Amino acid sequence: YIKSHASGWKNAKHADQWGSTLETYVYPIMGSIVVADVDTAAVLRVLQPIWHTKTETATRVRQRIETVLDWCKARGYCKGENPARLKGALGQLLPKSQKIKKVEHHPALPYQRANEFVLALREKGGMTSLALEFILLTACRTGEVAAARWEEIDFSTNVWTVPAERMKAGREHRVPLCTRSIEILKVLEEKAQNEFVFPSHSIQKDTHMSLGSCLVAMKRM
Repeated sequence: YIKSHASGWKNAKHADQWGSTLETYVYPIMGSIVVADVDTAAVLRVLQPIWHTKTETATRVRQRIETVLDWCKARGYCKGENPARLKGALGQLLPKSQKIKKVEHHPALPYQRANEFVLALREKGGMTSLALEFILLTACRTGEVAAARWEEIDFSTNVWTVPAERMKAGREHRVPLCTRSIEILKVLEEKAQNEFVFPSHSIQKDTHMSLGSCLVAMKRM
């Protein structure tokens, strides 16, 4: 399944995660069982030890087992209902993941203090501060901003076009740039050293800034 679908996945990390979760949780219990002989009891033996303690991981493992078995059924390796399905099978044997999963939200700055935060950013100065402010102004993900290229910026229309390959949704995204965003870009344009809007200060001069830079700066503040 992984080999036949890997080319359609965005990055190698996704394939690695697929493989590692199966190796860690599934193969030790079901690895030697012929696909046609896999039943709900076998899947349950995989999931029960981690369903309460690693709920998020367990739900992904279940989904991946189900997906692999669906693929196997399509290839004619097994028949009948999927033993890893929730409805009519595991859903009756395991508590709903939403009810036992602990949701831990990221701490958020009260919006009333946003202006104070931005003013502090500007006082701090530096490219990382400009990048973090640009993220706030455009509501884009860190990875999209860090890897932004000058060729994506249209100063005639004040629009930044993020290509599909860098978007989580896999579709091109056009970002309208406000006055302050343009000011930031103009400052950076004067110091441009490669194709990236936010270049790296490391030895590698041909790449963009680290994805963790903004997170580190925010935590320090």
